[in-house]
Amino acid sequence: MWEILSVSQAAVDALVQLLDLEPIEVNLFRGTSPPSERQRVFGGQVAGQALVAASRTVDPETTIHSLHAYFLRAGDSRVPIIYEVERIFDGLSFTTRRVSAVQHGRVIFTLSASFQVPEDGFDHSSPMPEVPSPDSLPDVQQRWGEIAAAKGADEYLRDLPFDLRNCDWTPEDRTEPLPPYQHVWMKATGSLPDDPVLHACALTYASDMTLLDTALLPHGVRKIDEVFMASLDHAMWFHRPFRADEWLLYAQHTPSAASGRGFTTGSVFTADGKLAVTVAQEGLIRPPR
Repeated sequence: MWEILSVSQAAVDALVQLLDLEPIEVNLFRGTSPPSERQRVFGGQVAGQALVAASRTVDPETTIHSLHAYFLRAGDSRVPIIYEVERIFDGLSFTTRRVSAVQHGRVIFTLSASFQVPEDGFDHSSPMPEVPSPDSLPDVQQRWGEIAAAKGADEYLRDLPFDLRNCDWTPEDRTEPLPPYQHVWMKATGSLPDDPVLHACALTYASDMTLLDTALLPHGVRKIDEVFMASLDHAMWFHRPFRADEWLLYAQHTPSAASGRGFTTGSVFTADGKLAVTVAQEGLIRPPR
């Protein structure tokens, strides 16, 4: 079990507890959801918990290097989620796991994850975009507070486990078509334990918070405008070490939207400019009716 470092960082403490799955049998784990008025489980939560389950069945000397996931059914936040891990492959350098998340007797989500024993080799990295510093930007509550209060959108007003600061637009700009990209600084709102597994799982959780929204930017529509959105699949490649409780720049781009689906990619950079993680996602984006 991960140690909680401070009682003053409630949202981050809650995230640590959310990711600390209960082992119920060999290769079986139970996860719960936080109390919510929304019946549908947040996709990043399921992905993060599934990665925790996979990580607890591999040698601690290995590290996650990629994951590929499919969201099959909406999760029910009122009941626990059972994570079943299949031990697909154990090699000298690589280990592969498959995780199925089950509710009400049906699989709602699947994840394949590959782990690697760290090794030296060739090294290059794309440059980090030049953007304003996070200290010069408002957070989500400051940026969206007035509009969210008027619309009764509580999810924009409550404490979040991640501080998100957008570099490119204001909510007023979002009523007109914008370029197909956005840059978001993000970090956990408090300290996390030093376990690299937890940092990878926390970032997996956060990677689903803004990515699909990027696909709305060229269309002058906002999530807060009652657009129906749902993740369909999600992939991540972990290139270099990072801490999720230090500033990371999430550079996001949407090359396509068609057939009710939006496709998005993301590059996560550490504050010193190293590419840490690459992300890709496709999801449903259906106009308000």
